[in-house]
Amino acid sequence: MIETKQLQIFVTVVEEMHFSRAADRLDIAQSAVSTQIQKLEQGIGSRLFNRNKRQPLSLTDAGHLFYQEALSALRHVERAEEVGRMAAQGITGIVRLGFVASAVTSGVLATALKEFRKNYAQISLAFNPMETPRQIDALATGEIDVALVRPRRNYSSELITRTIHRERLFVAMAQDHKLSKKSELHAADLCDETFVLPQFNEPEGFSETLNRLGMIGNFTITSFFRVPDFLSAISLTAGGYGVALVPESVKSLGQPGNAFLPVSDFSEEAQLAIIYRKIEPSRAARSFVSSILNTYPALD
Repeated sequence: MIETKQLQIFVTVVEEMHFSRAADRLDIAQSAVSTQIQKLEQGIGSRLFNRNKRQPLSLTDAGHLFYQEALSALRHVERAEEVGRMAAQGITGIVRLGFVASAVTSGVLATALKEFRKNYAQISLAFNPMETPRQIDALATGEIDVALVRPRRNYSSELITRTIHRERLFVAMAQDHKLSKKSELHAADLCDETFVLPQFNEPEGFSETLNRLGMIGNFTITSFFRVPDFLSAISLTAGGYGVALVPESVKSLGQPGNAFLPVSDFSEEAQLAIIYRKIEPSRAARSFVSSILNTYPALD
């Protein structure tokens, strides 16, 4: 097995083309240089140098070919050492990130990534868009390292959550909807509406928010369409299928045909939270969490 030390000695001898000068440069005895070169030649089964007292030291054909490979091997070793040091410092590796669509539309994800890249450009990111319940499960099982979600009431004791962003809620509706021209929209105005609900099969989330909206307006939502995301929701509202309660940033999706109105007597906000493991073995993941919390200080 060829050792890195032998390669380093060989390259130095080639660069100096003199055993004594190579020994001085390496700060070792000339006999040690000669011994290592001999072991190297024995290991590969070929002479690497032409040795003749009457002529300067020179490389054999095998030596020329081996020199290029030795340089490449040493560069790989140096790179491996560098990556190892960087990984130990949390500045390389990979972070598997889960996020809801609102992390994109709100600009939180883009800003977080831009700030993270300033100090950790060597860290790779794997993106996993998925709904909140799926992210929480994936985080617990180790499928992802960090989650950007809509907050929930309860989490595993092994997870930490921090709310990092809030935004107003608006009601999306078709531009020609009878309520779209109101100067001030109240919760009670929505009592007869069909709601488009971006909601997954769970008891928490926007369905709870809608129920609280109904309580303020003194009505119960009985007619609704269930869709997988906000983009689908505002596509339906633009088509006149109903109204949807959405975060303000959804307006940035640019779906034509919609009007967006705030509800004057409903002050709840949409929240975005970061969730991560309490005990996180990956320094890269810890660096990502730290970067996000520096960019978006926790609100809770």
